[in-house]
Amino acid sequence: MSGYRVHPTAEVSDRATIGEGASIWHQAQVRENASVGPGCIIGKGVYIGEGVSVGANCKVQNYSCVYEGATLEDGVFVGPEVVFTNDRYPRAINPDGTLKAASDWECQGATVRYGAAIGSRSVILPGVTIGRWALIAAGSVVTNDVPDHGIVAGNPARSMGWVCVCARRLDAALRCPACARRYHRTETGLAPA
Repeated sequence: MSGYRVHPTAEVSDRATIGEGASIWHQAQVRENASVGPGCIIGKGVYIGEGVSVGANCKVQNYSCVYEGATLEDGVFVGPEVVFTNDRYPRAINPDGTLKAASDWECQGATVRYGAAIGSRSVILPGVTIGRWALIAAGSVVTNDVPDHGIVAGNPARSMGWVCVCARRLDAALRCPACARRYHRTETGLAPA
């Protein structure tokens, strides 16, 4: 375990890849074929599902569940108790009453782009893409894609405007009142001017 830290109560598969300088805290679980990038902090009780990709310098806070199929790019923040779902049509049993097997469902994970942040207790539905530097307000249920620098809130989450890389809401002229950065519209949301 040279180069990264794993708390003795954490469970990390020997088939997972953990990057240099990462920290995996109390009672976290990292499953087979998952990848946790360098410099990441995986908080207490976090679940990282099989095959999940977590980029460099991400923070996944206490008790969040990042289920199979999800991809977090570099620099993503996931607040406490966030859940990434991966099944649009969940059922425990088939129509004949038999227990569903892994082959009876289609895994559809979410993607979170560079620098985005997801507030505490949010739920991210399958197939959603959250854009670069986007901000998801605490308690949101994200059912649709979020553009780069978009800020969304609510259940279902709706657009509340635009956000700067410093996490402050932009004014109507797409300028940050805190750091004075300016932005312009693009096909994927906003970009620095």
